Amino acid sequence: MNIVFDFGGVVFNWRPIALLQSILPLRAHDEAAARELADAMFQHYAPHGDWAAFDRGDFDVPVLARRIASRTELSEADVHDFVDAIPAHLEPIAETVALLQRLRTAGHRLFYLSNMPAPFADHLERSHAFMDWFDDGVFSSRVRLAKPQPAIFEAATQRFGLAPGELIFIDDLAHNVDAARALGWQAIHFRDARDCEVALTQHERD
Repeated sequence: MNIVFDFGGVVFNWRPIALLQSILPLRAHDEAAARELADAMFQHYAPHGDWAAFDRGDFDVPVLARRIASRTELSEADVHDFVDAIPAHLEPIAETVALLQRLRTAGHRLFYLSNMPAPFADHLERSHAFMDWFDDGVFSSRVRLAKPQPAIFEAATQRFGLAPGELIFIDDLAHNVDAARALGWQAIHFRDARDCEVALTQHERD
């Protein structure tokens, strides 16, 4: 199988509600306040939003901070503090890393397709030896495209040299899974590593 992993929330920890509560406790004083703040910051990851543009590499952290501060109650310093904390937050999810190892040992090819701003992508590549387990991958900031745009899936198929139907895509966001399926990819909505492995086993049998 040719298996394409999303990173945030699948291979690496991504819990922005908890991170906001840790970094900005006065603003995110409880889960409800943190969730409201996250909605304002990330704009539900809408393709036209500021964070999506950051994912695509359209602008850097200072511009992101100014834009978020201009439409929220956060200061630019608040946004910088949050962004600066993200690399340490992106810790590997042990169960998924173990799954990657089993898949690789079994002879399956591993790829990644991740919405990831350039500074975080660079950090992950420097920090984790298991990144070498992937045959290839696409970071949004390096192709100036982001999921769920069809063009990033098309760029990935070209880079990997495989047809959409030959790829199994794994993502924790349903709208990205739906976008992949609409383009002919096989896809799994990730909830945890165990369920993902069961679904992959079923794909292999089919």
